[in-house]
Amino acid sequence: MNASAAPLIDPNLGNRMIKVDHAGEHGAICIYSGQLFMARLFAPGMVGELQEFLAHERRHRAVFQAELQRRGYRRCRSYWLCGLGGLVLGLLTGVCGRKAIATTTVAVESVVLKHLAHQLHALRDVDPLAVAAIASIVEEEQHHHDHSAAQIDVRDPWFRALTPVVTAWTEAVIWMGMRT
Repeated sequence: MNASAAPLIDPNLGNRMIKVDHAGEHGAICIYSGQLFMARLFAPGMVGELQEFLAHERRHRAVFQAELQRRGYRRCRSYWLCGLGGLVLGLLTGVCGRKAIATTTVAVESVVLKHLAHQLHALRDVDPLAVAAIASIVEEEQHHHDHSAAQIDVRDPWFRALTPVVTAWTEAVIWMGMRT
């Protein structure tokens, strides 16, 4: 293969991915914060779980914030949009109770896990520090997904109604973030 046939690698790809991941973690914090607020009234048995997930997401955001600072990059322009959208989603699903909360987590984390796997693959030979930051959160994101998936029935109306909407919204937010 000659040099002119080699694929072009975007030198800013890792930077853009870290910015989007940082904004996404902010959105996740807002989802869990809204759900936690409402769960105290509508799903008190989930409060401890939501507090645990929220603590994980705060750590994830800090990982990406530190990586952005190390790189000298500012946060993504979609940061506040992710937060606002996440808070609205969290409050609405929190009011609807346990099934809606768990379904939302499964839908969001399914997209996030697919997105992270893609990032790890795309950056593996290009940006080892971005790979390390991304890899450091995958296990907890998988735990959120699996723990929540164990609580739902895929035939449940909440699952059938919420999953496509939350999945599409999450994918759209990631897509928009990668273009800002």
